[in-house]
Amino acid sequence: MEKRILTGDRPTGRLHLGHYVGSLQNRVRLQYEYDTYVLIADVQALTDNFEHPEVLRQNVFDVTLDYLAVGLDPERVKIVVQSMVPELAELTIYFMNLVTVATLERNPTVKEEIKQRNFKRGVPVGFWSYPISQAADITIFKAHLVPVGEDQLPMIEQAREIVRRFNALYDKVLIEPKAMVGEVARLPGTDGAAKMSKSLNNCIYLSDPPEVLRKCVMSMFTDPTRIHPTDPGHVEGNPVFTYHDSFNPDKAEVEELKERYRKGTVGDVEVKQRLFAALDKFLAPIRQRRAEYEAKPERVREIILEGTRKARAVAQQTMKEVRTAMKIAYFD
Repeated sequence: MEKRILTGDRPTGRLHLGHYVGSLQNRVRLQYEYDTYVLIADVQALTDNFEHPEVLRQNVFDVTLDYLAVGLDPERVKIVVQSMVPELAELTIYFMNLVTVATLERNPTVKEEIKQRNFKRGVPVGFWSYPISQAADITIFKAHLVPVGEDQLPMIEQAREIVRRFNALYDKVLIEPKAMVGEVARLPGTDGAAKMSKSLNNCIYLSDPPEVLRKCVMSMFTDPTRIHPTDPGHVEGNPVFTYHDSFNPDKAEVEELKERYRKGTVGDVEVKQRLFAALDKFLAPIRQRRAEYEAKPERVREIILEGTRKARAVAQQTMKEVRTAMKIAYFD
C-alpha cells in the first residue's frame, strides 16, 4: 500500500503562519510522495461553535482556500470534510471504550486548550473526547504519517496507544501512525506569547493584505530589556528574529541584522521593516492563488466534494475490517 498522510485543522477561521510552519509546509512538500488526506475537522470545531454552527460554513470555505493557496494540489490531495464521513463517528464511539477518563484528563494539549478557551459553562464532553475523535480521523484512513505542530504530539501519542490496544484486543487491522513536526517546532505569537493562537489574537494570517501585515509586524514584541536602539539586544527568544529565521530567505541579511542587534547598532524599527518586506514577499503568491480560487467558489466546492467522496470510500472499507475484527459484523 502506498504510504499515506492524514492531517488537518479545525475550521475556526483563516489559517496563520503558525499553521504554515507547524504542518502546512510539510504537507505541501510531501504531497507527491504520500497519498495525502487533509481533514477539515468541523465536528470537532462544534465544541467551540455549538451555539452558532452556521459560522462553520464560511470557515470550511476559508480553510480550503488557504490549503489551495499554499500549494496543495487538488489533483493529488484529498480535502475532506469530517461531518460528511459518518464512519468517523462510528469509529470514535468504538474507541471510547479503549480510553479512560483519567487518560483524557492528563492530556496536556487538551488541558492547555481548555485553559485558552475558558469555557464558562463547563467543558463540553465533545471537547474532552477530542483526542479520541482525532485518533479515529487518523486511523480510519490508515495514515502512516501525521504532519502536526509540536503542541499536537500528545494527541498523536494518544492515537498510537489506541491503535496498540485495538490491535492487541481484536486483530492487527489499524496502522500505528508517526508524527512529523515542522522545522520550526512552534512559532511565537506577535505578542511574544509561546504560541500563535487565534484565541489570543496574536496571529499573522496567510491572507492578511500588506497594510494589515505591516501593522502586525510593526507592533510585534521584541527584546523587553532593550530600552534604546543603541542598547545591545538579545536575539535568542526575540520573536522578530524567530520570524526572520523562518521566513526571510536572505540568510546573510538575517545574520547581519543579528550581529548589529547584539551590538546595538540597529533599531527595532529597521529590523521589523526588513521582516515586513520578507513576509510580504513570501505571502504575495499565496494571497494571489487564494484570490483566484475565491473567485471560483463552484470549483472549490467540487474539490471538497470529490476529496470527501474518495475519503469516504477508504473509510467504509476500513470500517468493514474493524467490524469484522471486533466480531460485530453480524450479518456479513
